[in-house]
Amino acid sequence: MAIPIVTVDAFTNQLFAGNPAAVCMLPEPRPDEWLRHVAREMNLSATAFLVRRDDEFDLRWLTPTVEIDLCGHATLASAHVLWEEGHLPRGTQARFHTRSGLLTAERHGEWIELDFPVQRGVPAEPLPSLLSGLGITAATAVMKNRLDYLVEVESEAELRAVKPNHTLLRQIPVRGVIVTARSDSPSFDFMSRFFAPASGIDEDPVTGSAHTALGPYWGAKLGKSEMTAYQASARGGIVRLRLAGDRIVLGGQAVTVTRATLVA
Repeated sequence: MAIPIVTVDAFTNQLFAGNPAAVCMLPEPRPDEWLRHVAREMNLSATAFLVRRDDEFDLRWLTPTVEIDLCGHATLASAHVLWEEGHLPRGTQARFHTRSGLLTAERHGEWIELDFPVQRGVPAEPLPSLLSGLGITAATAVMKNRLDYLVEVESEAELRAVKPNHTLLRQIPVRGVIVTARSDSPSFDFMSRFFAPASGIDEDPVTGSAHTALGPYWGAKLGKSEMTAYQASARGGIVRLRLAGDRIVLGGQAVTVTRATLVA
């Protein structure tokens, strides 16, 4: 049976920007090995696999090397595909059953809002390989949650200048490393970059799930519950954030790039 697969650029309204994700609509669950083969074949930072459950969907995310517990851009891409390809009426909430519990998405004009659990960090002592792996000598703050390290640096210029040693970062037993700084631009409250070589992604273009840690961190520092962030990768992308207790709403846009059919 031919299986549709759609590539979507997430957290952007422009083609060839933001973070590309593949979204694969499955008529029924497939073996894990098959999912891994497809994710490696797509070779993107995440491939989303969806299986309908009545009016809701089971959702899994795989990088080219591992299955992950939480992924923002591939969830955004999945919701976009459900509405754009007619799997759900446009005014209907998208509901996903995932490793991180029930996640929802709603459409508001050109923006999609994801309701995710907050992933607050706690202060942590950096491993010796963390700062050296980032090529920096000091950090303003280091935090850690169940997924990632979060490292604040002094300035946007320092953030943009980071040239990581991926071999060193790959040795750190976390999903990835978030680097962040206050933005110099009045359009954004803060900026970030995300490195996850241990998960098969040297630098992720735009990482929605990293903002579940960045939101509460910068919300506390800036005294804000609503913020706009920019991920300063080569492709770049914009994330809107709204804190709501132990949940965070992540807003982004998305554009379809390709529609294809898996024949395997």
